Amino acid sequence: MRTVLRRSRATGPAAVLAALLGLLMVLGLSVPAQAAGLNDATDTLKKTQVYVDPAMSGRFSKDQADALAKKLKKADKPIFVAVLPDSQAYPAKSLMNDVRTKVGIVGVYAVWRGNAFDARADAKALSKGSVSNIAGSAFRANNGDINATVNDFVDQAVKQTKGDGPQHSTSAAWIVVPVALLALAGGGVFLLFRRAKKRKAEKARAELAQLRTVVDEDITAFGEELDRLDFNPGAPGADDAQRTDYTRALDSYDRAKRTMDEAKKPDDVRPVTEALEDGRFALATLAARRDGRPLPERRVPCFFDPRHGPSTIDVTWAPPGGAARTVPACADDANRLAVGQDPYIRTVETEHGHQPYWNAGPAYSPWAGGYFGGGMLPGLLVGTMLGSMISSPGYAYAGGHHDHGYSGGGTDYTGGADAGEYSGAAFNSSDFSGADFGGGDFGGGDFGGGGDFGGGFGD
Repeated sequence: MRTVLRRSRATGPAAVLAALLGLLMVLGLSVPAQAAGLNDATDTLKKTQVYVDPAMSGRFSKDQADALAKKLKKADKPIFVAVLPDSQAYPAKSLMNDVRTKVGIVGVYAVWRGNAFDARADAKALSKGSVSNIAGSAFRANNGDINATVNDFVDQAVKQTKGDGPQHSTSAAWIVVPVALLALAGGGVFLLFRRAKKRKAEKARAELAQLRTVVDEDITAFGEELDRLDFNPGAPGADDAQRTDYTRALDSYDRAKRTMDEAKKPDDVRPVTEALEDGRFALATLAARRDGRPLPERRVPCFFDPRHGPSTIDVTWAPPGGAARTVPACADDANRLAVGQDPYIRTVETEHGHQPYWNAGPAYSPWAGGYFGGGMLPGLLVGTMLGSMISSPGYAYAGGHHDHGYSGGGTDYTGGADAGEYSGAAFNSSDFSGADFGGGDFGGGDFGGGGDFGGGFGD
């Protein structure tokens, strides 16, 4: 009797596949590694700041990755580097957002994917322009060499990146979290936090109501200036430049009204007074064009009352009982001081009656910051109540910014920036918004013009 050997249909394809794999090994050919996936990548980045997908180990070795990780650990900066294949395991269009969200640390993120390179950063760690420039120069200078490109990028980024590395942040968290948990166990801390939050909200509402009265007066005063303006855009003597100034003033007035209507907290007042300052400068420029005078220099408003319009000169002045300082003044107030008279000072209602705005308390910080900018304001207000509050330790003064370059008597007042921090997965917060991140897909838009980055990840 013959014995017939039958080949199972189920095992046939597996046997063929095994035979092919064996043949590849005999011939010395390697089987391409499969991409590991985003979770493996981000878990490793949180620990070592460097991740190389197994599929890319032939182009970026373990020794090279270990050396880069050692460099980053020594630098103690929140910079993360991933080397990944061009694979569906790492979707190009969402990759940078996904990596940042899963790692959850405010920092700088550089990713080599396939043959392209991209980098983005939280605004608190590194500016959008800086990270784009560094990434572009590193990619273009190293002709597709992954090791050279990522090391070049890291060497440049380390010098500018703010904040501590993840090891530093994590160690601090392991100290703070247990203490916080012990405190919360009593239950009383939660009630204190809740009460403090409620008081803070009530204070903000009261300050906004206080500011609303003053800002409405400013908006009304500017509207009256526009009503008194004897200018017809269609008149034969009007030219395009004059019409542009007039339109700018009208737009500033509308913007100020709309922004104040939408204000929810005291800081929302700042863009309102910024708009009014811009509108009054537009009117001053229009007046100069119509009179045939030289166009005015862009200067901050009169310190004594911003409703006086742009300042024309710097004068020496001291508040009662305070030290003398240089302040910007309009022509009328400068003339009054020159003959020994007091300037016309803006006063506001307080619980102690009408007071100069600089003695009315910290609620007026956003109002004044919109007019004068954050850089010069503390110097102008030295010795006043508002100045003391702004300068006191722990007072968070978020000064505005103006482009007229006024520095207050030659002194340059500059503000600092917050360093990076551990933020969890709070991707939708301002720490890592789409605007800070550069926007768009890999290699496109703001990232070096697309082609410079290997054709773009999102193509």
